[in-house]
Amino acid sequence: MRVRTKRFGGSVVRFFVSLDKKREELRVLGKQMLRAGTSVGANYREASKARSDSEFVAKIELCAQEADETQYWLELLRDDCGLNSDELEKVWTEADELIRIFVTMSKNTKQRNQG
Repeated sequence: MRVRTKRFGGSVVRFFVSLDKKREELRVLGKQMLRAGTSVGANYREASKARSDSEFVAKIELCAQEADETQYWLELLRDDCGLNSDELEKVWTEADELIRIFVTMSKNTKQRNQG
């Protein structure tokens, strides 16, 4: 997962770089997407070094939140700025898959601690 979340951050960076920064709305929304998307891997690294299950769950849930926020900015870029590309869809899909993984990790950890 460390490699996958880092690769996700890289894809967000490359997508941001490809945006037309002359369009103010793309620049503003792109920066928000960049911040959220690159924080997924950073937060995952912190989660992998958690000192307790509760700390792990908090960090993993933060990963899910940041991936979800990345999707939000991508949706605005697509729906409100008319940006349609295969790359946008690939980043959105990977964010969706990561969210599902993080939610599962969180649920499994919580269940393990209840049982």
